Amino acid sequence: MTKQKLTGIVPPLVTPLSDRDTLDIGGVERLMEHVIAGGVSGVFVLGTTGEGPSLSYRLRREVIDRAIKVVARRVQVLVGVSDTSAVETVALTKHAADAGADAVVLAPPYYYNESQAELLEYLQRVVPQLALPVYIYNIPSLTKVAWEQDTIRRAMEIKNIIGLKDSSQNILYFNRVREMTGSREDWSLLVGPEEMLAQTALLGGDGGVCGGANIFPRMYVDLFNSARAGDVARARQLHKRVLHFSSTMYQANRQNSAIIKGLKAALRSLGICDDATAEPFDRLPEAERQRIGAFVKTFEY
Repeated sequence: MTKQKLTGIVPPLVTPLSDRDTLDIGGVERLMEHVIAGGVSGVFVLGTTGEGPSLSYRLRREVIDRAIKVVARRVQVLVGVSDTSAVETVALTKHAADAGADAVVLAPPYYYNESQAELLEYLQRVVPQLALPVYIYNIPSLTKVAWEQDTIRRAMEIKNIIGLKDSSQNILYFNRVREMTGSREDWSLLVGPEEMLAQTALLGGDGGVCGGANIFPRMYVDLFNSARAGDVARARQLHKRVLHFSSTMYQANRQNSAIIKGLKAALRSLGICDDATAEPFDRLPEAERQRIGAFVKTFEY
């Protein structure tokens, strides 16, 4: 089990690549040092932002090994193990446990449209086989199904499930889950969309898994800490900067992949890693890369 409840900012790290199936090892090291220096509480590898489902199983294992080696237990390491195959989820979790990860993050299996009863049965069967504590991951925009509130209530009874990452973009859902899980002192409720970080922190959320923290980790750490400390004026100021950052970064084009491509273009402009992506995506056009680079280099918060 993790040694303490996870709170604060946990960047969903991009996966630095030099081509579609080759890790940019130097980029991994520079990115890890960059976010740790920014005061984050943990890192999340192989999530949506990390293109986890698009990477070969060999490469996923390499990402885990490299990340854990660089982090060297300075912060917690969460590993995305979501897959259409439960066998692969169990196997990747075992690899992560053997490598020294702290926990795994598990979304509903994506492809079939499972009922809530089937999702609960899936958790009841699979989670006891996993060698690490589990954060369940609510991201219905990509999985087609959500963890409904009653399913989460039942999931809280399953040993080894210790939290939820909510990327539903639904503040009413988040608040209701917060009320339901608030009695569990060891349960972490983390928000995905950074545009909701200030509000959820003020309402008792435990932290954020914010893509922009790949670039400016300190801004998100300061926002969360200000909100939790009740410094509403500072939180409001930082929230406006986060909104400005995200609206500029994530709208490079009309494609949903603009978030990943934009973050990688920004990291490239800062000299942290290359901006190669996994299939089916490719880098942004050069004009957009230049625009994002100029924006990031002049952005202040």
